[in-house]
Amino acid sequence: MIKDSQEADAPLFGDDDDDAPTATRQKKSEIKHPLATFFHLFFRTSAILVYLLCEILSSSFIVCMVTIILLLSCDFWTVKNVSGRLMVGLRWWNQVDEDGQSHWVFESRPATSRKVPTNSESQIFWLGLVVCPVLWVIFVFSTLFSFKFKWLAVVIMGVALQWANLYGYVRCKVGGKTNLRSMATNYLGSQFFKQAMAKQGP
Repeated sequence: MIKDSQEADAPLFGDDDDDAPTATRQKKSEIKHPLATFFHLFFRTSAILVYLLCEILSSSFIVCMVTIILLLSCDFWTVKNVSGRLMVGLRWWNQVDEDGQSHWVFESRPATSRKVPTNSESQIFWLGLVVCPVLWVIFVFSTLFSFKFKWLAVVIMGVALQWANLYGYVRCKVGGKTNLRSMATNYLGSQFFKQAMAKQGP
């Protein structure tokens, strides 16, 4: 049986330092983890480029498919285990307890930690995390409309792996116990209320 266990704002890797002033003095535009930032974008953009240029790069469908799947797998592992932790201080994973129940855990580094993510790294992380899954969704529809069904398994895998990381990190960001559906509903409701009140104004 699968059981969800969401934990928000838990100490990340035991990092609960109280030296916050040190963090506030750091440059917000600084990229402190250039290697992690590079590989955060490298694997996912490479998978997209290979998919778009596969007919130019190789005449073998199998070679292109295996290359894309390897790049997607490397990207999933890198984003889930390395770049999320270093660039934005977030982490999510699944663990099985002694009773055999599966628990999903979502962690975020405490705001008091001295290892505060920089604005540049945070923007790069979320930009890559959001844009690439959207592109894979577009590829799914383009594959269907162009009747290239041999690519369907590849693009669906791209959607599944990249949206899994996106969902996990959004849960970490907004809080593990937060219901995303209710949050979206409340946001749309508030926007509708604001528009209604604006129309009734003088």
